[in-house]
Amino acid sequence: MLVVTASQIAGHPTTETLGLVRGSTVRAKHIGTDIVAGLKNLVGGEVTGYSSLMAGAREQALDRMIANAQELGADAVLDMRFETSQIMGGASEIVAYGTAVRLDGAS
Repeated sequence: MLVVTASQIAGHPTTETLGLVRGSTVRAKHIGTDIVAGLKNLVGGEVTGYSSLMAGAREQALDRMIANAQELGADAVLDMRFETSQIMGGASEIVAYGTAVRLDGAS
C-alpha cells in the first residue's frame, strides 16, 4: 500500500477515488512517565517515554488507516495526515487520515 502526503504519485495516475479512510487510537500516559517527565523538565532533554508512546500510537493509527483502505480495495492513500488531540488529562487521540484511491497500472 502506497501512503503519501502528496495529492498524486508520479507515474501512477489515479483512476478512481474511493473516499476518506482513517485510523485512530487513544493512548494514556503512565504515572511513571509523568515522574520522569517532571525530572526532565528540571534538567532538559527528551522524554523518551513520551516519544515512544507517541511513536507507537502513530504506527497503530497508520496501520488502522491502511486496513480501512484495503477494505475499500485501494492501491494507495493520498494526502495522508496525522492529527493529535487531548481528549482528557493524560490521554490523547492520534488520527491518521487520507484519501483512498485506485491507481492506473497498480496490482
